[in-house]
Amino acid sequence: MPDEKEKTDFQYIVRIASMDLNGERDVVLALADLKGIGIRLAETLTKKLEIDESMRLGDLSEEKIEEIRDYIESEEYEDIPAWMMNNRSDPVTGKNMNLVGNDLNVQIQDNINTMKKIRSYRGIRHETHHKVRGQRTRSNGRKGLTVGVQRKKE
Repeated sequence: MPDEKEKTDFQYIVRIASMDLNGERDVVLALADLKGIGIRLAETLTKKLEIDESMRLGDLSEEKIEEIRDYIESEEYEDIPAWMMNNRSDPVTGKNMNLVGNDLNVQIQDNINTMKKIRSYRGIRHETHHKVRGQRTRSNGRKGLTVGVQRKKE
C-alpha cells in the first residue's frame, strides 16, 4: 500500500518559472533545463534549499516545489556568489540578479538594443550581423555560395 500512495503523489510535470519541467528527472538536471540556470547553479540551489540531489523532481512535496519556485523567481539570491549570476551589477538597479526564462530573453534583447543605440563596437557588429566575440570571419561564418580554392591550370 505505501507504494500506491507514493505513485499517486508523483508529479510528472512540474511548472516553475513559466516552464514545464519533467518530474521524472533528477532535481539538478530538471532545474538545469530552465533557461538561465546551469548545472552548477542548480547544484548550489539544491544545497542551499537542503534538497537531496538524487531525488526526482516529481517526488518532492508540494511545499518544497513551492519553495524552489519562490526562490528561483525572486531573482536576487542570497548566499550565492555573484559570479554565478547571469545579470551582475545591473546598470539600472546596480544589483546582482539571476534572471530565468522569458525575463532573461527580454533583458538580453534590451542590452543588445542599448549597445546598438550607443553605437558601441559590439552594437555595430550586431546590427550588421557579423561575429561579435572576436571570431575569425575570413574562413568561417560565410553566407551564400561557398568559395573554394582554385586549382592550378595544367
